[in-house]
Amino acid sequence: MSDTAALASCLPFSPPDAQISALQEAYASPPRAYHNIAHVQEVLRHYRDAANGPGWRQPVEVALAVLYHDAIYEAGRKDNETRSAEMAVAQIARWMPDAGVDVRRVMDLIELTARHGSFSPGDVDEEAALFLDCDMAILGAPPEVFDAYDRGIAAEYRGHVPGWLFKLNRRRFLKALLGRPRIYLSGYFHERYDAQARRNLRRAVTEKR
Repeated sequence: MSDTAALASCLPFSPPDAQISALQEAYASPPRAYHNIAHVQEVLRHYRDAANGPGWRQPVEVALAVLYHDAIYEAGRKDNETRSAEMAVAQIARWMPDAGVDVRRVMDLIELTARHGSFSPGDVDEEAALFLDCDMAILGAPPEVFDAYDRGIAAEYRGHVPGWLFKLNRRRFLKALLGRPRIYLSGYFHERYDAQARRNLRRAVTEKR
């Protein structure tokens, strides 16, 4: 199965190959160590798991938010999520003009990802909580997968932020996540990943990296 077919197979709709190709191109520019098309595929895996668990009320809109949430990513910029949401709107209009997509919902979900780590359960609706948790599920991955993610984030910031400042801010962010009563907003992800996420985060904030 081609990468395009593999990506499309996770979706609750059938996008044209040209739409998937445009997405793959977006996620390859600039070259990224973590926020690339493989990340999208991994989030889609969690999306599919949630579809078979709690389920989605707006499966198409959530899937589109997954597809586009990091379509524009430049380390250190504050407007990546807004620009990614704008790209989603433009490409939905181009490739899915008659699909009846709730474009405002797609935009809102993407823009919520700019505030990862700032929400508590109940701050967003249940479906938004599941979507955000899909994106944060990497925190509860096996140690070697988490470590690769952590290295990838560092690689993306290299050349954009002084190393000492990145390490300071990164440790502060991870420590803040660890200090929260709930890392995951939904019960579904909390039960599945919280314990492993805490083990990974404790190791990350105590080890020299």
